Amino acid sequence: MKKICWMALVAVCLFAGCQGLRFAPNEAQKQNAWLHNRTAAVAAETARGEEVSEQLQGLTELGYLQSGAITAYFGPPKEIPQAFTAEEILEQSTWDLAEAAKAEGAERPDAFRIADNVLELAIGISSLLGGVYGTRAVRFLKEAKDKSRALEEIIAGNELFKKEHKAYAPAFKEAQKNQSPATKQIVAQMKA
Repeated sequence: MKKICWMALVAVCLFAGCQGLRFAPNEAQKQNAWLHNRTAAVAAETARGEEVSEQLQGLTELGYLQSGAITAYFGPPKEIPQAFTAEEILEQSTWDLAEAAKAEGAERPDAFRIADNVLELAIGISSLLGGVYGTRAVRFLKEAKDKSRALEEIIAGNELFKKEHKAYAPAFKEAQKNQSPATKQIVAQMKA
């Protein structure tokens, strides 16, 4: 049982990674999505009212429709930004919000935090199961959590050492060259 649980956890971390996981949209991202919808709506209205090609009118209409889907996916913001005209939409605060939302949207959960949360969940479930197997599973999972935390500290310490002592970095890398491919892959995933 220990071996299967450990292999499953390692497989999730190695093969899934954290790139597929994202944080839920925050308030700034929801406001930005809402503002995107308003921007697309005003652009479509403007295109309809001016002498522009049918192609540009179609593109702005489609953009408005698509932005509505994005806004629906993100959910409504708690606070609706006051941006109903082109002038209000083009204020500097809208540009700043778009930059902040873009930066926050690129953030990914840390692999160690994910592993820690998965282990906490598994410990909680095992505790609920109780009995001999539940107790053994809790002990095993707590040990796996401690090992994960230790690995995180080792990797952070190694990276700090290489950064602080650049002259020793080649020797450090040479000392690590005999690691198994699996170990190298785990460390690479943890550093990413």
